[in-house]
Amino acid sequence: MVQRLSGLDASFLYLETSTQLLHICGVVVLDVSTIPGGYAFADLEAELAVRIMGIPAFRRKLQDSRFNLDHPVWVDDTDFDINRHCHRVALPSPGGRDELAQMCGDIAGIPLDRARPLWEMWVIEGLEDGSVAVMSKMHHAGVDGVTGANMIAQLCGLTADTAWSSPDESVEGAGQASTLDIAVGGLLAVASRPAKLLRILPESLAVLPRWMERARRGDAMPAPFTAPRTSLNGTLTSHRNLAFTQLDLAKVKTVKDAFGVKVNDVVLAMCSGALRHYLKNRRELPDRSLVAAVPVSVHGKTDRPGTNQVSLMLSELRTHMEDPVERLLGIAEGNSTSKGHNEALGATLLQDWSQFAGQAVFGTAMRLYSALGLAERHPVVHNLVISNVPGPPVPMYFLGALIKAMYPLGPIFHGAALNVTVMSLNGQLNVGLMSCPELAPQLWDLVDAFPRALEELVEAALAVKARP
Repeated sequence: MVQRLSGLDASFLYLETSTQLLHICGVVVLDVSTIPGGYAFADLEAELAVRIMGIPAFRRKLQDSRFNLDHPVWVDDTDFDINRHCHRVALPSPGGRDELAQMCGDIAGIPLDRARPLWEMWVIEGLEDGSVAVMSKMHHAGVDGVTGANMIAQLCGLTADTAWSSPDESVEGAGQASTLDIAVGGLLAVASRPAKLLRILPESLAVLPRWMERARRGDAMPAPFTAPRTSLNGTLTSHRNLAFTQLDLAKVKTVKDAFGVKVNDVVLAMCSGALRHYLKNRRELPDRSLVAAVPVSVHGKTDRPGTNQVSLMLSELRTHMEDPVERLLGIAEGNSTSKGHNEALGATLLQDWSQFAGQAVFGTAMRLYSALGLAERHPVVHNLVISNVPGPPVPMYFLGALIKAMYPLGPIFHGAALNVTVMSLNGQLNVGLMSCPELAPQLWDLVDAFPRALEELVEAALAVKARP
């Protein structure tokens, strides 16, 4: 059975350009002193190779044909070589966070080779405290936030000496596909599209009037193209910069409990507070609220095929509000509205329409959009992307090394040059920011405002708890 990419998976291939790179990254900082027998790159690479052979998703690559009318397919890489995916580099002295971020930003700006399985790992030595970092890159066509985290988790254990057991052998690889298989399957898929269009069209046509009715009642999430413009909302270059920080998850939960909101509400409130500080210092804080695009996992809620199982909701960050508690409560109220609106749109709407994406049309349109700088010539769709990925609440070991931090880093897009992704792990909240240095040259100023934004909320929460 040919494993064909879903329309949503394939869209991340079609929308990728030399400046809009659509791979998901992550930086894991490791305490290598816990590795049984000690750390050596050759041993780490050899152990990685053994485990990769037991996880088929790491060994599949793209295959296409000029006769194929539909999306590409996955096939097993029969010439898989770990040396093409695992690389070793060292930081310049002194090996601090600036040097690590600079190197990881350079790595993030390199496209993945589509002739090979769409992932890489860079083992980075030379950190000033003796740690070793591993930067992973996985193309969005093959993973979303949940599946990417699950793939990395399969390389981890609960103890340093956890015995490796290969995943369920019933999980089959992608197999092989001939040019004829790809072409015939593509022809049949395209032939079935008119029937699919007739099925989803009535429901889709009702979206706009329902949206307008919800907006009239004050029960709609923000509409696209209504966000204010900032310096973050321009045309990307091929360069990337990143920054990261680690926060105490217990403080986040203290705020959550004090005000009766959700962890995701607190995360967005922290982002809002940090962005207020950052934009105010740059004298460009808009009078209207920034709007964030928030991916929503629909794993288990849809029967559509594909790796990317997500929908998208828009959320107001209430950055125009000065009081942190008002912002938090306003965000929580808005998120509740946006979540209900998003659920009313249906878990499969994005997946169904992306099935009609075509490489020739989407690819050409995106290249023109990028070359002409059109992101700066129309109203802003949304200002940034914010993702929240839950992680394990216990210590984890990556190939025997204790994970000290795991910073997730999502892709950025023309017109929205900031991605904020957070991941919880062992009582910590790891925050990763990805951007473009031409649009956000002082990214550390933004990430360093996150602890301050959290402390404002914690002080307010403790004041609430202290009341009789």
